[in-house]
Amino acid sequence: WSSDVFSSDLDKQMKLFKRVGKIFTIGSVFLLTVALAGVTVTLASEKEYDLEIPLGLDEDLFHVPQDNPLTNEKVELGHLLYFDKRLSKNGTIACATCHMPALAFTDGQPVSTGVHRQQGGRSAPTSINRGFSKAQFWDGRAATLEDQSVGPLTNPVEHGFVNNDEVVSTLNKIAGYKKLFKEAFEEKSITIQQVGKAIASFQRTLISGNSPFDKFDWDGDEKAISEAAKRGKKLFFGKARCNLCHFGTNFSDEKFHNIGIGWEGEAVDVGRYHVSHDKKDIGAFKTPTLREIFRTAPYMHDGRFVTLKQVVDHYNQGGVKNPFLDNQVIPLNLTESEKQDLVEMLRALNGEGWQHAVSPLSFPE
Repeated sequence: WSSDVFSSDLDKQMKLFKRVGKIFTIGSVFLLTVALAGVTVTLASEKEYDLEIPLGLDEDLFHVPQDNPLTNEKVELGHLLYFDKRLSKNGTIACATCHMPALAFTDGQPVSTGVHRQQGGRSAPTSINRGFSKAQFWDGRAATLEDQSVGPLTNPVEHGFVNNDEVVSTLNKIAGYKKLFKEAFEEKSITIQQVGKAIASFQRTLISGNSPFDKFDWDGDEKAISEAAKRGKKLFFGKARCNLCHFGTNFSDEKFHNIGIGWEGEAVDVGRYHVSHDKKDIGAFKTPTLREIFRTAPYMHDGRFVTLKQVVDHYNQGGVKNPFLDNQVIPLNLTESEKQDLVEMLRALNGEGWQHAVSPLSFPE
C-alpha cells in the first residue's frame, strides 16, 4: 500500500479509502489513521481479517460484536479449535464432527452423535452464515455466536466436559495453544470467553453468497438459473408463501414458528418454549437459512425429511394440525410440477464463500 498511501494523486487516495473501507466495516478496532493531502484515511492493521461479503448478502446485517473484532489470529485459532477432537472429554468429538465442510458444515444425519456414541434429539444446523444471525441454536437459547460456540463443550451428550474449567484446563495442557491464545488475545491466561470468541470468529468466515439465484436476482443474468427455477421464484414469493418466513439477505426472518413437526402422536419437542416459557412458543423452532439448503439434508429440527420435495409436500398439506400451529402455515394446493419448480429455485441458492475452510493439516502440540 505504500505507493498508494504516499502518492500525491488524490484520486488514488480516494480509491484506497474505498478499498480499506470495505474491510473495516466488518468491525475491527485495530486502526491507524494517516492524513493525506487533506484527506483522512483509516487503515486496518495487519491483524485485521479481510472478510469479503459476496453478492446477495447485506454486510450491514453482518454481526460482529465490538468486543470481538475479526482478526487473523483469532480466526486461525478458532479454525484449529473447531476441528480439534481434543476439545471433548474423550478426544473423539470436534465441532467439525457434526459440522463437516464436505456437507456444507452439517453431518448428514437426522440427529447428531456425540461422546460415547450418544445421540442428541436435534439435527445439526449448518455453521454457514451464522454471522447474519444473532440468536443461535434451533430454540435460540444462545444470544450470541460466542455463547453458541462454547455451549456444546459442556453438554454431556455432545463434547462431554463437566464444566468450563475442565475445557480451559485441557487447553492449558497444550503448550502450542497457550502460545496461540496469548497472540490472539494478548492476555496471560486462557478463559472460556476467549475460546468462544475464537471459535465464533472462525464461524463468521463461513459465508455463502454469489449463488446462481443471486446472479439472476441482483445482476440480471438471465442464464444464471433455469426456466424451472425462474418459475420457482414466482411461486416462492407468491402461491407457495415461502417468503413469509424466508426472506432477507439470509432467507430467514430470524423468528420461531410451529410448522407442525412432531405432532403425529409423538413426544413433542417443545422447542422455543424451553427458553421463553411462553405457551405460544410450544413446538416452535427458528427459521433456518435457505442458503446451501440443497447441500444440507436432512431437513427440519429432527431431520425427518430426506429430500426438499418432502419438505415442500409437508408445507403443501398445511403442516400437521396442532394447538400451536403458526397461522401462516396453510394448505397451498401446489401441483406436482409447481413443487418441482420450487425445488429447482432452492437448488439455485447453492453459493460460495465457505469452501476455503477445510481441516487443518496439523494441530498445536
